[in-house]
Formats: sequence, structure tokens, C-alpha cells
Amino acid sequence: MTLTDKDVHAALSELIDPVTDRNYVEARCVKNLKIDGEHLSLDIVLGYPARGVIEAVREQVAGRLKQLPGVKFASVNVLSKIVPHAVQRGVKLVPGIKNIIAVASGKGGVGKSTTAVNLALALAAEGAAVGMLDADIYGPSQPTMLGITGRPSSRDGKTMEPMEGHGVQAMSVGFLIEQDTPMVWRGPMVTQALEQLLTETRWRDLDYLVVDLPPGTGDIQLTLSQKVPVTGAVIVTTPQDIALIDARKGLKMFEKVGVPILGIVENMAIHVCSNCGHAEHIFGQGGGEKMCQDYGVEFLGSLPLDITIREQADTGKPTVVADPDGKIAGIYRAIARKVAARIAKAAEDRTSLFPKIVIQNT
Repeated sequence: MTLTDKDVHAALSELIDPVTDRNYVEARCVKNLKIDGEHLSLDIVLGYPARGVIEAVREQVAGRLKQLPGVKFASVNVLSKIVPHAVQRGVKLVPGIKNIIAVASGKGGVGKSTTAVNLALALAAEGAAVGMLDADIYGPSQPTMLGITGRPSSRDGKTMEPMEGHGVQAMSVGFLIEQDTPMVWRGPMVTQALEQLLTETRWRDLDYLVVDLPPGTGDIQLTLSQKVPVTGAVIVTTPQDIALIDARKGLKMFEKVGVPILGIVENMAIHVCSNCGHAEHIFGQGGGEKMCQDYGVEFLGSLPLDITIREQADTGKPTVVADPDGKIAGIYRAIARKVAARIAKAAEDRTSLFPKIVIQNT
């Protein structure tokens, strides 16, 4: 019996990607298939950064291929290829950025900025090129969380070079003002500052730009959704009813302006006493999952109320870099893979493939 491409695809259609929950054939991950007698080789191209699962995927695929009749050697190469994905209609992509992820919350105090920075660092740890835009003009916190000091430089006097911390490119109004200087600005000035921070920064070939939004559904959120090419939004909430009421408003706002919801992160879900080990749901239980069920969106993950998360962020080394092999960092990385996988399922942005038509008088 001679092995065919159809036999290989049939076998791979039985295997489920551990992150996307789709089989590799359906997701069009199988590339460069070659059959040479008893030898078989192929590439599995994942649409998300996958450093944490690459070896598991390789072993899964190679193990199944070796079960095929007549196959004695199977060479499987697993790699990631991240491409730009569709954004709101009428909004063009920003040069140097493939995908923009907005991290939002309906209200303050739910750990949105800490979640945003750890999401960015987790995406980078998974192998992506990542940037962080601190869009909280009134209360910028990312310079502290990323441990970055100093001012951005400019090569041409018109644009700024992004700052960098823990391998993540970053820009924030916090780099441009003194730490104790209040931003006493009205809405139009704030939204203009956001646009300038985004478009006048020379971002360097980013797979993802994570935007840390201020809480609420005000001017900055509206500007972001109308003028910035957002691939999708992540909503951060606690299980508390009061937080969930406002989180629902944030979710509905993004839906109205055509920004896909990538999922919900439930923060401060459970507290385990460091002295006695007693576990307690201080802010309630299951609120984030219930919200996901109500609106048909993905539950990305649940994080504990843990003092080390706060301490590590305050010292400029968030959990993903401070304790990369720890349990909590593992949760952040799992959330990052889910977010990237949701983006990978979205339609690709193909505008860059078409030439620009210029009409000139001759």
C-alpha cells in the first residue's frame, strides 16, 4: 500500500491543537508535506506564538504519523507565523504593527494594567515581537511596571523611538513628563495625545501591540475604537457584581463599534492565605464565567488575589519575568496563547497584498 497525501491529512485531522481546539487540517496548519518511501516530512505552521507548546505539538504529530502503515521516519517541524488580521472597517493598519490588542475594564481597581503588562510579557515569552502602549494618559503606570526610566530619543526630530523593558517595546506619556506631574487636560487633548503616541512612535516589526486602556467607556476608548486599527479587545474584571456591571458596559461598547471581544480575564478570583492556606473567594465566585456565557465570549482564564503579583509589578519585574516557571506565570502564558489563538482564527488583513493604484496626469 502506497501512502498518499490524503492518508496523511486524514490522520492529522484526528489531532486537535491544544490551544485552538481545532484539528491541524481544518486550521490549514499542514505545509510542505513530502513523502519519500518510508520517510515523511512536513511543517506544522501555527498562527500564534507557541514556544510553550511547540514540543508537545511536535511529539503529538510525529507520534501519529509513525503509526501510519509503512512510515519508519517522520520529520515534523513546528513553527509560528503571525500575520495581520482584520480590523474595523475604514481603519488602516499602523506601520510596524501587525495586530493591536486593547486591554480594557469597565472600572478601575480590577488589576487591568497588571494584567496588560503580564499579557504583553507572556506573548513575548511565547516568541512574539511585542509592544506596550500605555493609553492611560491621566495615570500612566507601565513605565513603573516595566522598570523603564529615561526619555525616548528621536532620530529625525519628528518621531520617537520606543523605550524597551524585558524585551518589550513601550511608549507612554509617563516617559515624557515628571512622575508627579498631573495631566490636567480636557478630552480632545487626551485623545490627540493617544493618537500621537501610537502613530509617532517608530514601532519595530511588532506581531502584537498591547494597549493598556484607562478604565471606563470615555473619550480614549471611543477614539481607540474609531481611529485605531484594533484586532480585538480583552476585558478584565473581578468576580464582584459591581465590577461585572461596568465590565458589561465595556464589552457592549466594543461590540457597537465593531471591535471583536477576544475574551474575558477574571482577576482576583480567589485568595489563599499565606499563613494557614485557607482559600476564600473574597470578591465572589464564577462571575467572569457567567458573563462569558451570557455574551457568548471566551473565558480566557482566572487569576488569584496574590500579594506577589502586586509586589513584582511595583518593582518593575512583573510575574512573567520575575517567576517565569511559576504557577501564576503559567496562567498568564496560557491566557496569552488563547488570546493569540483567537486572533489567528480571525480573517487575515490582506490589504497589503494589493498594489496601490495611483492616477497621474500624463
